[in-house]
Amino acid sequence: MSDPAARFARAQLRQAHPLTAAFADAQRFELDPFQVAGCQALEDGRSVLVAAPTGAGKTIVGEFAVHLAMLQPGDKAFYTTPMKALSNQKFRELQQVYGESEVGLLTGDTNINGNARVVVMTTEVLRNMLYADSPALQGLRYVVMDEVHYLADRFRGAVWEEVIIHLPQEVRLVSLSATVSNAEEFGDWLDTVRGDTAVIVSETRPVPLEQHVLVRGDLLPLFDERAGIATAQVNQELMRIRGGSGARYENNRQAQQYRSQGGRDGGARRPQRGGRRPVRSANMQRIERMDRPQVVELLARANLLPAIFFIFSRAGCEGAVQQVRRAGVRLTDREERDEIRRVVDERTGTLPDEDLAVLGFWEWRENLERGIAAHHAGLLPAFKEIVEELFQRKLVKVVFATETLALGINMPARTVVLEKLEKFNGEARVAITSGEYTQLTGRAGRRGIDVEGHAVIQWTESLDPQAVASLASRRTYPLNSSFRPTYNMAVNLIDQFGRARAREILESSFAQFQADRAVVGLAREVKDAEESLAGYANSMACDRGDFAEYARMRRELTDLERKGDRSGPPKLRQQRQEQIESLRRRLKSHPCQSCPDREKHARWAERYWKLRRHTDKLRQQIETRTGTVARIFDRVVDVLAALDYVAVAPDGTTTLNPAGATMKRIYGERDLLVAESLRTGIWTELDPAGLAALACCLVYEPRRDEAGPGEHGLPRGAFRAALSETQTLWSRLDDLEQDHRLPGSAPVATGLAQAMHSWARGASLDRVLQEADLAAGDFVRWSKQTIDLLDQLSIVADPPVAVTARRALDAVRRGIVAYGSL
Repeated sequence: MSDPAARFARAQLRQAHPLTAAFADAQRFELDPFQVAGCQALEDGRSVLVAAPTGAGKTIVGEFAVHLAMLQPGDKAFYTTPMKALSNQKFRELQQVYGESEVGLLTGDTNINGNARVVVMTTEVLRNMLYADSPALQGLRYVVMDEVHYLADRFRGAVWEEVIIHLPQEVRLVSLSATVSNAEEFGDWLDTVRGDTAVIVSETRPVPLEQHVLVRGDLLPLFDERAGIATAQVNQELMRIRGGSGARYENNRQAQQYRSQGGRDGGARRPQRGGRRPVRSANMQRIERMDRPQVVELLARANLLPAIFFIFSRAGCEGAVQQVRRAGVRLTDREERDEIRRVVDERTGTLPDEDLAVLGFWEWRENLERGIAAHHAGLLPAFKEIVEELFQRKLVKVVFATETLALGINMPARTVVLEKLEKFNGEARVAITSGEYTQLTGRAGRRGIDVEGHAVIQWTESLDPQAVASLASRRTYPLNSSFRPTYNMAVNLIDQFGRARAREILESSFAQFQADRAVVGLAREVKDAEESLAGYANSMACDRGDFAEYARMRRELTDLERKGDRSGPPKLRQQRQEQIESLRRRLKSHPCQSCPDREKHARWAERYWKLRRHTDKLRQQIETRTGTVARIFDRVVDVLAALDYVAVAPDGTTTLNPAGATMKRIYGERDLLVAESLRTGIWTELDPAGLAALACCLVYEPRRDEAGPGEHGLPRGAFRAALSETQTLWSRLDDLEQDHRLPGSAPVATGLAQAMHSWARGASLDRVLQEADLAAGDFVRWSKQTIDLLDQLSIVADPPVAVTARRALDAVRRGIVAYGSL
């Protein structure tokens, strides 16, 4: 701070925003301008949207909101995240600042100090609290919504909009987003529904990112260093290696199309398995591609560790660890290995040896001691947490991870390596988007440690440097709403506000806001088209008669003549021929037939009718977009009325019936099916294991290629009868939804039923994982979702189901499912 200008700026900050200045002074590093601006907006009493690159330090603004709440006795702050892992991480960080007594955690299956002044929670928990009018909302002054761009998630995104709409107006909202191209649009909506909201957008990374392509054993710059990234001028040496053919591709999609066709010669050749793989460039030269151990050693020599290798499959991550291990790579010294073993043994000490054996614990620990690890959703959550901790402490040097690691976990590296720029999306291999590229490479560069971060793209067959440059230079992607009314949402809104007000609230959603903005553009296009139509009508006007009528008859005749007598039954063909003869007679007798300018008028008439068709389509689009969300809400209410969850009076007034009151407390994709199953009593004969298995069927989402177990693979006894009735009920509800033009839901998935039944009856982990054919982390994830549903049943159901649900919950929450640091 020896610079006079900097000292003057700090003095001004202390005078105008003393709380921001004091908070900034307490940080480990100098705050960036966008962070200061966000804190100033909060100190001024405004809400704030901060959109900035991954790793830029957006959470500082959220932490300042927590700081402001703690300055005033009785004030509270909620910090929401989209994932339990993020909530756990933030919970620990805030505990270190404010102490254990002041910070709580609520993540559905975890409740720690929920009445604290600062509570970290998943977004769904806050949504449920708002609908239940929880006493914990008293004194709430700030809500931080981390990773708010999850609003675009088609499965969970609606929850973010529900929270934003329903939070009390006096609560200041801090929305933290990745860089999106329409931040101003999102900010305008926030300003509309939340009041005065500052929109702060930063494109600057705190740690500059150097982009490289690893080819022929060298790290070549992706961009011409003299031109700079702003011009996206590709390094000409890469273009020469590529043979120059990549220059004709303007974007990654075009390059992907080229790759999908097998390159220039149309013949895609699979790389050889194992070892060094020959890569063919466009000029047919063979380029040896380094294998993973060699890449790791190269990065170590270049002082570019720690590194994250993003590999878009779990099996690929595990295989990469084994490949590096077999090559004898060791990245740690004796002292580091001892510390790794101490941390691992301390964190896993409560797990029984038989479970550790099933989980491959000893080999996993040995890999960690070498400084290498995998990180993916199939890993046991406790193991993932250990990997994250050791990587943050620079004890683990290389992590092979799927893209889930890029979603907000605080795990930056010096270097990020992308082995491929395409991934399997469940149906086909597709190129990654510029947004995904930015999210992944955003992990490169540790603030306060690295001078710059490094992104390394490995050369692959037919890689197009121009396409990579296009990915690297476009850093934004649009944020689009995925909001849609659900049954639970509908009954809660009707109960709190009445149907008319509920429609108004839904029309204030970001989904409708975006649709209405689109309507504005469409309406402008319609207006312009109408002016053109009027001009065309004048140009085709004929002083001898109605040329519009004449042109319509000509068009009708042309259409009929094209069909001719080739299609349809004889009677229809005869009728068509009679129509043709009639039209020909009428055209001959029409006054415009003898006009000397007839064909000139006809050309204008053709333009008129073509534009008229286009304009009618635009009007139809406007009609479908205006009030879209409210219309879907009306269909949802109609289904609820048909099932007697709500009563609709002749004047449209809608009230809840007893079943609707139960629906208020059932959350999730299967809310209607769960409510109907409880009301019809089809689960009353189930024992705890059977209810656990059935609950699992309602939350489990099978892989696309996964076949069901068949009846012989399902638990016997009361379970099969209850499952059959549940499936019949689902089919009836699906038909009802289709009748009301609603999309319906996926069939009940039984793939994990037997494994969950065995687990709830006390079977060993080894047996259950074999029955499930799942990784331990996946089984734990589905088990916790099963627990969430069982917990709801234990609260909303009548005996005996409620009692059975509580016993089932306790039976599932054991062993590795119950284990965790939190």
